[in-house]
Amino acid sequence: MSSLTKQELRKQDDFNEEIIPHLDALYNFGLRLTSDPNDAEDLVQDTIVKAYRFFDSYEKGTNAKAWLFRILKNSYINNYRKKSKKPQEVDYDEVASFYESIRAERTETSDMEDKMFRELIDDDISNALDEIPEDFRTVVLLCDVEDFTYEEIANMLDVPIGTIRSRLHRGRNLLKAQLMDYATKRGYTQD
Repeated sequence: MSSLTKQELRKQDDFNEEIIPHLDALYNFGLRLTSDPNDAEDLVQDTIVKAYRFFDSYEKGTNAKAWLFRILKNSYINNYRKKSKKPQEVDYDEVASFYESIRAERTETSDMEDKMFRELIDDDISNALDEIPEDFRTVVLLCDVEDFTYEEIANMLDVPIGTIRSRLHRGRNLLKAQLMDYATKRGYTQD
């Protein structure tokens, strides 16, 4: 059995440093897409194998998370959409709740009243996001929740930057209208 070269060891170290911190986010995203823990694990494993295979094409220090999400999205399209018999569309319906759950995990509090209020607001935001069309919702989530740049989103979704800007503008306006409806229903008025 041959030992690894210095170059191969460096690749492994660089891969571990750049990629491994994003495994939980990848799994959660995969779970939201597939709705099945085993399929999500398979999808993440497929993503990691592809990421390692093509790691030489990854520019170290750039946005590894965006690169991985793109690989995962493409793996999902290639593998799991075939099984679901929906070759024309990616199911991003659950992406909104995924991002909301990630955000909720980041902002834990011991104040129960504050937590209940925030969950109520988060439910309203999730519901409002669910009401806007998928193309707009996806761009709003990737930009405003995950802080990806227009260029990264355009690359992930394979659409021009101008389309991203347009969808983001329209999506934010649709979300604003939905949230205004929720606010009005809860008794808030615009002064």
